[in-house]
Amino acid sequence: MRILIVQESDWIGRGPHNSHHLMERLSVKGHEIRVIDYEILWNEKKAEKGLISKRKVFYNQHKSIDNGNITVIRPPIVKLPVLNYVSLLYTHYNEIKKQIESFKPDVIVGLGILNANVAIRLAKKYNIPFVYYVMDLLHGLVPQKAFQSLASCIERNNMKNATRVISVNEGLREYTISMGARRENTEVIRTGVDFNHFKHSIDGKPIREQYGIKDDEIVLFFMGWLYTFSGLKELALEISKSVDNIKLFVLGEGELWDDLQNIGNSNGFNKMIIVNWQPYEDVPKYIAAADVCLLPAYANDVMKYIVPIKMYEYMAMSKSVIATRLYGLVTEFGENNGVLYADNPANVLDKVKSLVKDQNLGEEGQKALTFVKKNNWNNITEEFEKCLMNIVQNNIHNYSAYQKKSIGIDFDETEKSDY
Repeated sequence: MRILIVQESDWIGRGPHNSHHLMERLSVKGHEIRVIDYEILWNEKKAEKGLISKRKVFYNQHKSIDNGNITVIRPPIVKLPVLNYVSLLYTHYNEIKKQIESFKPDVIVGLGILNANVAIRLAKKYNIPFVYYVMDLLHGLVPQKAFQSLASCIERNNMKNATRVISVNEGLREYTISMGARRENTEVIRTGVDFNHFKHSIDGKPIREQYGIKDDEIVLFFMGWLYTFSGLKELALEISKSVDNIKLFVLGEGELWDDLQNIGNSNGFNKMIIVNWQPYEDVPKYIAAADVCLLPAYANDVMKYIVPIKMYEYMAMSKSVIATRLYGLVTEFGENNGVLYADNPANVLDKVKSLVKDQNLGEEGQKALTFVKKNNWNNITEEFEKCLMNIVQNNIHNYSAYQKKSIGIDFDETEKSDY
């Protein structure tokens, strides 16, 4: 298959997300894949001069597996607030149309809002199936709150008009249906884990020694983008008041970076370690150094339905996980499967203390590993591949039927029974 991906985030700078894992593995299986992306942090990068960015093409891109092979195309935009979105509509329309006519994709997979809407309209025009792959509540991630209502309307329109809507968990599937997707056009293909990369046997002692973590200290670990609603600031403040031998280890970057640094540098506070992004191949070493892994986010609209990929990676390394009681997490993992729930970020520390006191770290970690063993990326990729191939084949068959009927030819009885 030839697969065209459209998204409104940085394919190269962000991740690896589910989409990287899936598409790189599909490329290894012989499918040809191109991604049209958007440099989401354009306003933080001053290297490129001028008000209009240049079109860029990046070949042989991979983030999750060494032999992944993705071509990434980044259309130009006007580098001014608001005009960046307006220009995106124009330049992404031209790029998607160009790729449809030259690359001739068998299917288009959308991950965003604006360019997904553009792609859906072009896909209908050129009779190409469009698959909406949903990993987040997208409109809630729009940084300008004034635009979120409009983004929600566009996202709702996308859900209604997509050929197929694939969600990564049951909670998100419910969300897509509430947004207008027809239930019969939705399905769940879950997140996977690379068990060759995230091995529960990896020794975390070298990382603990590198950062001066003592053997008797309990390390709480979080990795990912530091959203303001991640709950980390509130948790850090709770730990700063605690006399327990507990440290918070944060691996990532984002809006809370400066706030966490300020907490870490105040009043002689030495219970927090903050480290910027590390190479993907080194991430398991950091998880291995942890005693408990965390997702202490607030239960807002953005977080309600999602199950971040980090949850599966924590669990694959046999780590117990403490998270706030988010609807998507409870729907996905239930109770007694290695994920323990706190009512809010401020209560996470009490849950940790209870877990340590009861000496249940190892037992809960084993439950977590057992639960995610079925989520091998190779199996998930095969399921996703079959789904796309069925969509493409059905589209070819249906279009053939339409062509025949348009010139007065109908199926014979054999064709009908075979279908």
